[in-house]
Amino acid sequence: MSSFKKTFSLLFIVSFMFFIAACSNSEQGTSKKSNSSSGDEDAPITLTLFGSDANADWEKMESPVGQKIKEDTGVTLKPEFDIDGGQQKIALMAASGEYPDMILPKGEAGTLVDAGALIDLTELIEEHAPNLKKMIGDNMNRLKWSKDDSSIYIIPNAAVDNQAMYPGYGALVQHAVVKELGYPELKTLEDLENVLREYSKKHPEIDGQPTIPLTLQSDGWRFQASTLNSGFMMTGAGDDGEYYIDPDTYEATLHYRRPIEKEVFRWYNHMNAEGLLDPESFVQKDDQFLSKLSTGRALATIAPDYMVGQAQNALRDEGKLDRMYGMYPITLSEEYQSHVYQSPGFQAGWGIGISVDCEDPVRAIKFIDYLVSEETQIMLNWGLEGEHYEIVDGKRVIPEDVWEYRNNNKNFAKETGIGYNFAGLAPRYGDGVLDSTGQTYTVATREQQIKNQTDVEKEVLKAYGVELWKDLYPQMDEFDEKPWGAAYNIPIPGGSDLEVKNQRMLDVTFKRIPEAILANPDDFDTIWETFMKDLEKAGVEEAEEEFTKIIQDTVELWSN
Repeated sequence: MSSFKKTFSLLFIVSFMFFIAACSNSEQGTSKKSNSSSGDEDAPITLTLFGSDANADWEKMESPVGQKIKEDTGVTLKPEFDIDGGQQKIALMAASGEYPDMILPKGEAGTLVDAGALIDLTELIEEHAPNLKKMIGDNMNRLKWSKDDSSIYIIPNAAVDNQAMYPGYGALVQHAVVKELGYPELKTLEDLENVLREYSKKHPEIDGQPTIPLTLQSDGWRFQASTLNSGFMMTGAGDDGEYYIDPDTYEATLHYRRPIEKEVFRWYNHMNAEGLLDPESFVQKDDQFLSKLSTGRALATIAPDYMVGQAQNALRDEGKLDRMYGMYPITLSEEYQSHVYQSPGFQAGWGIGISVDCEDPVRAIKFIDYLVSEETQIMLNWGLEGEHYEIVDGKRVIPEDVWEYRNNNKNFAKETGIGYNFAGLAPRYGDGVLDSTGQTYTVATREQQIKNQTDVEKEVLKAYGVELWKDLYPQMDEFDEKPWGAAYNIPIPGGSDLEVKNQRMLDVTFKRIPEAILANPDDFDTIWETFMKDLEKAGVEEAEEEFTKIIQDTVELWSN
């Protein structure tokens, strides 16, 4: 979940242009923007938007929810969604000095800040965003850019006080596999290996196609968020991007340099040698990965939940309920426990900013504030009263036919506008948070999650003695909250030595880890040693020192 892959040559070329753009912006001062509204707050206005992620569900504000938003605000969004993480396009934006009104830069906010592309939102929030102030509450300090710059450039788009009903990461294993094998224990990598070996031996083909015991995601940034992240997710640490943060000293270590992680990747090497790993794991694109899951012939993968949602829906649509996947908290050994539910607290860093080219920043901030109001938050989760839910005895109730529509129609979000389309533009109340009537903002209550499960899923969960997949995991109250938040969210200055080193180390990692996994087991240690030496040449020790300072400064800033 850290920076996406980009070429060093682009970084080198653009770095000089950043300086020119920054100088130009500083000369212009506030001439490119106005903090006063254009006048009529209800007059139609079009706001341009750049999003760093692809959005196949964008409905052009023609859905019932989209039309309601236009009616309430007068705002029509004209978005551009990137398919490659936004990194290169944001770099080119910063070099040109021309920006859309609003930008969702993910991990590239530093590039925009250094180019003078984003306005300080502090006064706008104070004067025009009461709903934002209410939602963020005492965490406003976390929005400050850095210890040396107290400006607010980014409004987070993370869930606030989230108590996720579904675990965000784990080993995804088909229900058919565990059912046939009598619901074996699935706690360690060894357990997973045994299960996949036994089932694939019994079933060398599924629906006439060769069975794939384990396939991995390797397409660009997804490689980091799935396969590479398994290094620390399976060794008692939480997701902090490319670095492991010591909870006592706040010292940062590139997580691959932790000796214990080597054993996780050695296991992948062993699985490859045993013929249990998909040989295409490191050359396939996202659509190929999803196709293997959607056809039901891949028994398992290791990834975040959001990477397999499309495949799960496809299997459900086709009635292949046995081939859908459960989520298991696999670790290297029972010595470790999954930290999926360790809370980072209020997550700042990734979100939405308003650019210096926005002619009406007041309308822009008011639009964002509208999205986080109680009424809108309810609409973005539940839809429109009378169309997507009803009020029964003072409570919101979703009719059975609408539940069927939500659960089984892969175009539900696009056709209705409910979900992340608009909710992803601003912070939002997470699962379990109650509104002013005492009801949850989201529909993901424990009861509804259970109700939405297929009969096969309920059968599997019951066999493991739980009601939800999250029940298999250590819970949030078993961990301390991370005082640094999520390290991957913390901005790194664009074009800085640290950013250059991080990219060099990522390039090394993308090369060496697949090489180590696919090697003869006798060569694994030699390749890993070369990997460690390559990281040292790329400046890993200096990078760790620099990022440690950033982490420690962040903790100090947030604790004041």
